[in-house]
Amino acid sequence: MTYVDGFIAAVPTARKEDFLRHARIAAEVFKENGALQIVECWEDDVSEGTLTSFPRAVQKQNDESVVFSWITWPSREIRNEAMKKAMSDPRMSNEKNPMPFDGKRMIYGGFEVISQS
Repeated sequence: MTYVDGFIAAVPTARKEDFLRHARIAAEVFKENGALQIVECWEDDVSEGTLTSFPRAVQKQNDESVVFSWITWPSREIRNEAMKKAMSDPRMSNEKNPMPFDGKRMIYGGFEVISQS
């Protein structure tokens, strides 16, 4: 069964192109290491909830946009090996490919796919 890594982050709106450049490099590395699909989504219809919401979860500021992303892998085992390789790849270094957002406010996790239509 496939495995999915999900991510939500607040990215400075003015740095959308920097984010896309960062994401393209990361996608190349992840695909080389077994990822089936990488999807990056920029907020379009994301409201601020009163109790919970994407903006609240990432402590979004007025000059930021929410990004929702995921990577699909063939399995958790392939993902685990791929992440080790990807994190040691020079293209993923902070010097070569700095994150254009505050990584401390990024939410991420791995998910086992239990249903797919």
